[in-house]
Amino acid sequence: MRFVDEYRDAETARALAARISALCEPGRRYTFMEVCGGHTHTIYQHGIEDYLPEQITLVHGPGCPVCVIPMGRVDDAIHLARQPDVLMTSFGDMMRVPGGDGSFFDSNAEGTDIRMVYSPLDALNLARANPDRQVVFMAIGFETTAPSTAMTLLRAAAEDLRNFSVFCNHVTIVPAIKAILDSPDLRLDGFLGPGHVSTVIGCRPYEFIAREYGKPVVVAGFEPLDILESIHRLMLQLREGRAEVENQYARVVPWDGNPVALRAIGETMRLRPHFEWRGLGFISHSALRLREEYARFDAEERFEVPGVRVADPKACQCGEVLKGVLKPWECKVFGTACTPETPIGTCMVSPEGACAAYYNFGRFTRTRVREAVAGR
Repeated sequence: MRFVDEYRDAETARALAARISALCEPGRRYTFMEVCGGHTHTIYQHGIEDYLPEQITLVHGPGCPVCVIPMGRVDDAIHLARQPDVLMTSFGDMMRVPGGDGSFFDSNAEGTDIRMVYSPLDALNLARANPDRQVVFMAIGFETTAPSTAMTLLRAAAEDLRNFSVFCNHVTIVPAIKAILDSPDLRLDGFLGPGHVSTVIGCRPYEFIAREYGKPVVVAGFEPLDILESIHRLMLQLREGRAEVENQYARVVPWDGNPVALRAIGETMRLRPHFEWRGLGFISHSALRLREEYARFDAEERFEVPGVRVADPKACQCGEVLKGVLKPWECKVFGTACTPETPIGTCMVSPEGACAAYYNFGRFTRTRVREAVAGR
């Protein structure tokens, strides 16, 4: 297939749905986790779950980069923005994320200067244009966005910019998956492996899931037929008693990852001993910070960062949603007190958040799509 509409062909989707149903064993239920928030949005935007037999349940994982940032790190960033002559920069989906002391938008209303940028290079340009101010870039995301931060650091070092620094909050996907697998809360039959992260790290890092936990993994693309084909591959593995890593997204994902991107990350960043994740708590060696050679660009070295810890609001159940223990509509405040306009938790803010997906695309029902599959 070469064109987007081919990956959304209804007849092919119906055929895949039938093949998936034929692989279901009578009386058995299957639970698969889509790790990536982008997959969650495809599933609910296109009603993919409704093409599946009721024996198959899809649960979402911690693959939304904004959703896993704990509230305390938002407060730390606001603290940095309040320092004299600091210009804080951030991706747009962070601007409305609530911390214990409000969001970036709230902070701006009180007089800070936190600006939305589309890439860390935009922050670098602001540093060049404002030599009398300290420009800080709040770096977030999994290994997907870490290379752009790394390349920006390399450029800042080459130019010896003295007024640019990074508040690094990059996290790594494998420790989070391992934390999910070790959790007693959830029993999974397999994983739809993250597509975006895998373009950087490849497929090999997931082999431990099949080898040590006996769970199949299929790295999946983001179109509707990508998701259905990946579920079909998972079902085939289970039927045949296999547990392997497969690459459905081979048109984009190289098995061994992107060596240039990995080299840039390795040159500029190192693993933290531990890092707090929203909903998952502290996970060892699960996040990145700048190497000592780049300490002059590390906002945590340049400024005093309080290291705030903030408990999630009692009404918010983002943690359970991120672990796949709860569906968003099972949260007590979903769609009432917590909406995209008035978010209480991060899962309702981010474009990749599970709650936002359910809220925006919840109009799809199994009954309506099953009738379409049956041709009625």
